[in-house]
Amino acid sequence: MSISDSITRFKNDLPDHVELVAVSKTKPISDLQEAYDAGQRVFGENKIQEMTQKWEQLPKDIKWHMIGHVQTNKVKYMAPYVSLVHAVDRIKLLKEIDKQARNNDRIIEVLIQVKIAEEDSKFGMEEAAVIALFENNTLDAFPNVRVKGLMGMATFTDDKVQIGNEFKKLSYLYERFRESAMLSILSCGMSGDYDIAIAHGSTMIRVGSAIFGARNYK
Repeated sequence: MSISDSITRFKNDLPDHVELVAVSKTKPISDLQEAYDAGQRVFGENKIQEMTQKWEQLPKDIKWHMIGHVQTNKVKYMAPYVSLVHAVDRIKLLKEIDKQARNNDRIIEVLIQVKIAEEDSKFGMEEAAVIALFENNTLDAFPNVRVKGLMGMATFTDDKVQIGNEFKKLSYLYERFRESAMLSILSCGMSGDYDIAIAHGSTMIRVGSAIFGARNYK
Protein backbone atom coordinates (compact mmCIF):
# COMPACT_ATOMS: atom_id res chain seq x y z
CA MET A 1 0.00 0.00 0.00
CA SER A 2 1.35 3.42 -0.94
CA ILE A 3 1.95 6.18 1.58
CA SER A 4 -0.95 8.22 0.23
CA ASP A 5 -3.28 5.20 0.35
CA SER A 6 -2.24 4.52 3.95
CA ILE A 7 -2.95 8.12 4.96
CA THR A 8 -6.36 7.96 3.30
CA ARG A 9 -7.17 4.68 5.04
CA PHE A 10 -6.31 6.05 8.47
CA LYS A 11 -8.26 9.24 7.89
CA ASN A 12 -11.30 7.20 6.86
CA ASP A 13 -11.03 4.61 9.64
CA LEU A 14 -10.05 6.63 12.70
CA PRO A 15 -12.74 8.11 14.97
CA ASP A 16 -13.15 11.86 14.55
CA HIS A 17 -11.71 12.59 18.01
CA VAL A 18 -8.42 10.79 17.32
CA GLU A 19 -5.57 12.75 15.70
CA LEU A 20 -3.02 10.94 13.55
CA VAL A 21 0.66 11.81 13.97
CA ALA A 22 2.63 10.42 11.02
CA VAL A 23 5.94 9.31 12.50
CA SER A 24 8.39 10.30 9.80
CA LYS A 25 11.73 9.87 11.58
CA THR A 26 14.53 8.65 9.24
CA LYS A 27 12.22 9.03 6.22
CA PRO A 28 13.20 11.19 3.22
CA ILE A 29 11.55 14.46 2.28
CA SER A 30 9.84 12.78 -0.68
CA ASP A 31 7.94 10.41 1.63
CA LEU A 32 6.75 13.28 3.81
CA GLN A 33 5.73 15.25 0.75
CA GLU A 34 3.63 12.32 -0.49
CA ALA A 35 1.89 12.11 2.90
CA TYR A 36 1.40 15.88 2.86
CA ASP A 37 -0.12 15.74 -0.62
CA ALA A 38 -2.56 13.10 0.69
CA GLY A 39 -3.73 15.57 3.35
CA GLN A 40 -1.48 14.78 6.33
CA ARG A 41 -0.40 17.87 8.28
CA VAL A 42 1.02 16.47 11.55
CA PHE A 43 4.41 14.76 11.55
CA GLY A 44 6.43 13.29 14.41
CA GLU A 45 10.22 13.23 14.63
CA ASN A 46 12.56 12.00 17.34
CA LYS A 47 15.73 13.96 16.50
CA ILE A 48 15.65 17.74 16.65
CA GLN A 49 18.34 18.26 14.01
CA GLU A 50 16.53 16.06 11.49
CA MET A 51 13.18 17.66 12.29
CA THR A 52 14.65 21.14 11.82
CA GLN A 53 16.07 20.23 8.41
CA LYS A 54 12.67 18.94 7.30
CA TRP A 55 10.90 22.00 8.72
CA GLU A 56 13.15 24.21 6.62
CA GLN A 57 12.34 22.32 3.40
CA LEU A 58 8.66 21.43 3.70
CA PRO A 59 5.45 23.54 3.69
CA LYS A 60 5.03 25.81 6.68
CA ASP A 61 1.49 24.68 7.56
CA ILE A 62 2.89 21.38 8.85
CA LYS A 63 2.65 20.83 12.59
CA TRP A 64 5.89 19.33 13.87
CA HIS A 65 5.71 17.08 16.93
CA MET A 66 8.86 16.15 18.82
CA ILE A 67 8.12 12.60 19.98
CA GLY A 68 11.54 11.41 21.13
CA HIS A 69 13.54 11.85 24.32
CA VAL A 70 14.67 15.49 24.44
CA GLN A 71 18.10 16.72 25.50
CA THR A 72 17.82 20.10 27.19
CA ASN A 73 20.70 21.58 25.19
CA LYS A 74 18.81 20.93 21.92
CA VAL A 75 15.53 22.62 22.88
CA LYS A 76 16.64 26.00 21.50
CA TYR A 77 16.81 24.61 17.96
CA MET A 78 13.15 23.57 17.82
CA ALA A 79 11.71 26.35 20.01
CA PRO A 80 10.94 28.70 17.09
CA TYR A 81 8.59 26.28 15.35
CA VAL A 82 7.74 23.06 17.23
CA SER A 83 4.00 22.52 17.65
CA LEU A 84 3.95 19.90 20.42
CA VAL A 85 6.61 18.21 22.56
CA HIS A 86 5.38 14.74 23.50
CA ALA A 87 8.02 13.42 25.85
CA VAL A 88 8.43 15.85 28.74
CA ASP A 89 9.69 13.54 31.47
CA ARG A 90 11.44 15.82 33.98
CA ILE A 91 11.17 19.26 35.57
CA LYS A 92 14.56 20.33 34.19
CA LEU A 93 13.19 19.91 30.67
CA LEU A 94 10.04 21.89 31.48
CA LYS A 95 12.25 24.71 32.75
CA GLU A 96 14.34 24.77 29.56
CA ILE A 97 11.31 24.66 27.26
CA ASP A 98 9.81 27.57 29.21
CA LYS A 99 13.05 29.54 28.87
CA GLN A 100 13.39 28.95 25.12
CA ALA A 101 9.68 29.62 24.52
CA ARG A 102 10.07 32.96 26.29
CA ASN A 103 13.14 33.73 24.16
CA ASN A 104 11.03 33.15 21.05
CA ASP A 105 7.98 35.00 22.38
CA ARG A 106 5.94 31.81 22.22
CA ILE A 107 3.94 29.48 24.42
CA ILE A 108 5.01 25.93 23.63
CA GLU A 109 2.54 23.10 24.11
CA VAL A 110 3.75 19.88 25.70
CA LEU A 111 2.64 16.49 26.96
CA ILE A 112 3.86 14.95 30.20
CA GLN A 113 5.31 11.51 29.55
CA VAL A 114 4.18 8.95 32.11
CA LYS A 115 6.16 5.74 32.65
CA ILE A 116 3.57 2.98 32.21
CA ALA A 117 5.76 0.24 30.73
CA GLU A 118 7.68 -2.38 32.68
CA GLU A 119 10.78 -1.91 30.54
CA ASP A 120 13.58 0.06 32.16
CA SER A 121 14.49 1.53 28.78
CA LYS A 122 11.23 3.50 28.61
CA PHE A 123 11.36 7.09 29.85
CA GLY A 124 8.65 8.92 31.76
CA MET A 125 7.61 10.30 35.13
CA GLU A 126 6.36 7.92 37.76
CA GLU A 127 2.66 8.20 38.62
CA ALA A 128 3.34 9.85 42.01
CA ALA A 129 5.49 12.54 40.36
CA VAL A 130 2.77 13.30 37.81
CA ILE A 131 0.16 13.64 40.54
CA ALA A 132 2.45 15.99 42.47
CA LEU A 133 3.09 18.03 39.33
CA PHE A 134 -0.60 18.84 39.00
CA GLU A 135 -1.60 18.99 42.66
CA ASN A 136 1.29 21.14 43.89
CA ASN A 137 0.82 23.89 41.27
CA THR A 138 4.32 23.19 39.98
CA LEU A 139 3.33 24.22 36.46
CA ASP A 140 2.65 27.79 37.57
CA ALA A 141 6.42 28.34 37.49
CA PHE A 142 6.47 27.83 33.71
CA PRO A 143 4.17 30.45 32.13
CA ASN A 144 5.49 29.89 28.59
CA VAL A 145 4.66 26.18 28.66
CA ARG A 146 1.15 24.83 28.25
CA VAL A 147 0.59 21.23 29.30
CA LYS A 148 -2.02 19.82 26.92
CA GLY A 149 -2.15 16.26 28.17
CA LEU A 150 -0.34 13.02 28.89
CA MET A 151 1.68 10.59 26.80
CA GLY A 152 2.76 7.03 27.45
CA MET A 153 4.35 4.06 25.68
CA ALA A 154 3.32 0.51 26.50
CA THR A 155 5.69 -2.40 27.01
CA PHE A 156 6.90 -3.98 23.77
CA THR A 157 5.03 -7.26 24.05
CA ASP A 158 2.44 -9.38 22.27
CA ASP A 159 0.40 -9.56 25.49
CA LYS A 160 -2.60 -7.40 24.62
CA VAL A 161 -3.97 -7.66 28.14
CA GLN A 162 -0.79 -6.16 29.57
CA ILE A 163 -0.79 -3.41 26.95
CA GLY A 164 -4.41 -2.63 27.74
CA ASN A 165 -3.72 -2.48 31.47
CA GLU A 166 -0.85 -0.05 30.91
CA PHE A 167 -2.97 2.21 28.73
CA LYS A 168 -5.71 1.98 31.36
CA LYS A 169 -3.33 3.38 34.01
CA LEU A 170 -2.49 6.28 31.73
CA SER A 171 -6.15 6.93 30.94
CA TYR A 172 -6.99 6.95 34.65
CA LEU A 173 -4.42 9.68 35.31
CA TYR A 174 -5.63 11.66 32.32
CA GLU A 175 -9.24 11.55 33.47
CA ARG A 176 -8.24 12.44 37.02
CA PHE A 177 -6.75 15.77 35.94
CA ARG A 178 -8.50 16.40 32.62
CA GLU A 179 -10.92 19.05 33.88
CA SER A 180 -8.86 20.67 36.63
CA ALA A 181 -5.73 21.01 34.44
CA MET A 182 -7.70 21.60 31.21
CA LEU A 183 -6.12 18.62 29.44
CA SER A 184 -7.30 17.65 25.97
CA ILE A 185 -4.73 15.16 24.63
CA LEU A 186 -4.14 11.55 25.64
CA SER A 187 -1.33 10.39 23.37
CA CYS A 188 -0.79 6.64 23.29
CA GLY A 189 -0.81 3.94 20.68
CA MET A 190 1.53 3.21 17.78
CA SER A 191 1.40 1.05 14.65
CA GLY A 192 1.11 -2.20 16.58
CA ASP A 193 -1.25 -1.22 19.38
CA TYR A 194 -3.20 1.90 18.39
CA ASP A 195 -6.50 0.00 18.35
CA ILE A 196 -6.01 -0.97 22.00
CA ALA A 197 -5.04 2.60 22.86
CA ILE A 198 -8.15 4.04 21.21
CA ALA A 199 -10.27 1.57 23.16
CA HIS A 200 -8.75 3.05 26.34
CA GLY A 201 -9.41 6.66 25.44
CA SER A 202 -6.46 7.74 23.30
CA THR A 203 -7.06 10.97 21.37
CA MET A 204 -3.74 10.94 19.50
CA ILE A 205 -1.85 8.03 17.94
CA ARG A 206 1.70 7.95 16.58
CA VAL A 207 1.96 5.77 13.48
CA GLY A 208 5.13 5.22 11.46
CA SER A 209 5.67 1.83 9.84
CA ALA A 210 1.96 1.35 9.06
CA ILE A 211 2.20 4.49 6.88
CA PHE A 212 5.77 4.68 5.62
CA GLY A 213 6.80 1.02 5.75
CA ALA A 214 9.79 -0.44 7.56
CA ARG A 215 12.16 2.15 8.95
CA ASN A 216 15.72 2.41 7.69
CA TYR A 217 17.87 3.23 10.69
CA LYS A 218 21.06 5.09 9.93
